[in-house]
Amino acid sequence: MSDIRITIDGRECLARPGQTIIETAKENGIYIPALCYYEGLKPAGACRVCTVRVSGRYMAACTQPVTPGMAVENDIPELRDMRQALIEMLFAEGNHFCPACEKSGNCELQALAYRLQILVPRFPYQFPQRPLDASDPKLFLERNRCIQCRRCLRAVLAEGDKNVFGFLNRSQQVSLAKDPALAARLTEDQARRAMEVCPTGALLRKGVGFAVPIGRRKFDLRPIGSDIEKTNPR
Repeated sequence: MSDIRITIDGRECLARPGQTIIETAKENGIYIPALCYYEGLKPAGACRVCTVRVSGRYMAACTQPVTPGMAVENDIPELRDMRQALIEMLFAEGNHFCPACEKSGNCELQALAYRLQILVPRFPYQFPQRPLDASDPKLFLERNRCIQCRRCLRAVLAEGDKNVFGFLNRSQQVSLAKDPALAARLTEDQARRAMEVCPTGALLRKGVGFAVPIGRRKFDLRPIGSDIEKTNPR
C-alpha cells in the first residue's frame, strides 16, 4: 500500500497504514515526548505526555493511527505547558530525589524535566510514604518512584503470559505490586528488562545500580530525544 502523507508542525511526513502518530514522527526525525510508550509494547495511552492536537482535538500520539491529510500540532506553547504540568505533577506526587537515585542519568522522567526546563513544580509536594520491597532475590521495588506507566506489566511476563507485576487499590492509594512466586523465578534477562523498561528508578536490578558511573550514562551524554531528531527523514 502507498504511503500516507501527513504534516507535523507544518512539516510533511510519510507514514505507513496502521502507524500511530508517534511512530510516524520518530521515523521522520521528530521527537514527541512520552513516558508510558515503549517501542515494541502495545501502547497504553496512560501518561498523556505525548498528547498532540489534531484539528483542534487533543489525542494521545501513541495510540492514534495516522489518516491521510492529518495535520498534527506537536511543538506549540500550549502543549509544551501541558507537558510541563504533567511532569511537574509526577515529581510532586512521588518522592524523586534525583541526586541519590541509582537511575540518575538513565531516568526518562529526569531527562524530560531537563528538556522541558522544569525548575520548581507549580504543585505542592505530596511526600507519600510508600513501602519499599527488597524481598525479591533479583529486583528492588521502590514504589516512591513509580509513575504508573504500566510498562513493566506489558514487558515482563512469566510462563503462560502471566503478569509478574500489577497494581493494587485505586486513586491516591494505588500501588505497584508483584507476584512473589513469579518474581522469584525471573531469569537474569527478565530482571534486566524490568529495570530497562522502567522509565524511573522504581524497578532496579540488585547489584548493578552503579555499574555505569553517574556522568557517563545515557542522558548524561545526550538529551532525551536527540537520537530521534538526528535521524534522517524517510
